[in-house]
Amino acid sequence: MTIGLEDVRAAAARIEGHLSRTPVVSAARLGDMAGCRIHLKLESQHATGSFKERGALNKLLSLGAAERTAGVIAMSAGNHAQAVACHATRLGIRSTIVMPSFTPFTKVERTESLGAKVELHGDTLSDAAAFAHDLAARQGLTFVHPYDDPFVAAGQGTAALEFLAEVPDLDTLVIPIGGGGLIAGMATAAKALNPAIQIIGVQCALYPAMAQALAGQPIVCGGATIAEGIAVKAPGGITLPIVRALVDDVIEVGETRLEEAVYRLSTMQKLVAEGAGGAGLAAVLDNPARFAGRKLGIVISGGNIDSRILAQVLMRGLVYEGRIVRLRIGITDAPGALARVTRLLGEAGANIVEVYHQRLFHNVPVKMAEVDVVLETRDQSHVQALMVRMRDAGFPTALMTDVS
Repeated sequence: MTIGLEDVRAAAARIEGHLSRTPVVSAARLGDMAGCRIHLKLESQHATGSFKERGALNKLLSLGAAERTAGVIAMSAGNHAQAVACHATRLGIRSTIVMPSFTPFTKVERTESLGAKVELHGDTLSDAAAFAHDLAARQGLTFVHPYDDPFVAAGQGTAALEFLAEVPDLDTLVIPIGGGGLIAGMATAAKALNPAIQIIGVQCALYPAMAQALAGQPIVCGGATIAEGIAVKAPGGITLPIVRALVDDVIEVGETRLEEAVYRLSTMQKLVAEGAGGAGLAAVLDNPARFAGRKLGIVISGGNIDSRILAQVLMRGLVYEGRIVRLRIGITDAPGALARVTRLLGEAGANIVEVYHQRLFHNVPVKMAEVDVVLETRDQSHVQALMVRMRDAGFPTALMTDVS
């Protein structure tokens, strides 16, 4: 089973009037950083914050009257759950979402608020999926797969129709890959409209299931990633052949680059993206020579990032840029020494955030102490100037590089 351009166009006609077109914006500053021209397709601007609405809605609209009356079921702890719940409720279709028992309460509450009945079952995603299929068979429900369904993949492909209609001369599309629904649908449409366009898929290095399957390797993946939306352990049976036929390459990116992409999108483009949503930009930042001079279309696939994770990413980004640093400064354990240190730092333009004064627990002589000072600074060159100033004043100073 496969899909073609006609299926994607049929999906576009089906969802017309149900979903607003998502914006396409140029990203000149990011392009200058990477040495190319970048346009971003903001799938994060859907009502539930991700591209998943396209496929879920197309699938729901394809159902017959009896299927709608019986209801639908899906297994998801993320964006797919909200997409199915949102549009099923809007269309008057009863929906059940099966989530693993460890799913955070906020995700359960959000899905229920969109009108779905949530069933918590199993200690793993596989357990939850098996239960959902069993429940579908027993209750006569239609299972809405998150990616391995021709209607779902065709629905996701409508993003490519919109993207190329707005920027027809793109020469490369960079698309995140989880199970492959988004890239399969978009590649189908894009290659049919422009056979010369390059399609580059991006996976997080901890979950390279699609890349491993394409290479005929055993699938080995796992670990904690910021890109939960593409942390998929098995590509789809429908999507894998499409990716093999139409996608030019699949790139893996590590956690550091994924974090940087989220940070850059937030600080330079003023966009909130989840880890999976920033994967395309992460690949470009990680491989600038490969994309140099090209006109890229990057899909920002979702914006549902936990606010605590976003806060940590932003703080770590400031540390990476040298705008927040921790210096360890050696001083004599005598009155006035600490005051002199703080005065020197202030005169040099650093803002003191925190001070930790240690006499006992660091390996220093009894008449000495060490002060750990957290500072706001302008950039890395400012940090180096501060360290030189402190050392010239007789205070041994070291940059503490951990950001935990």
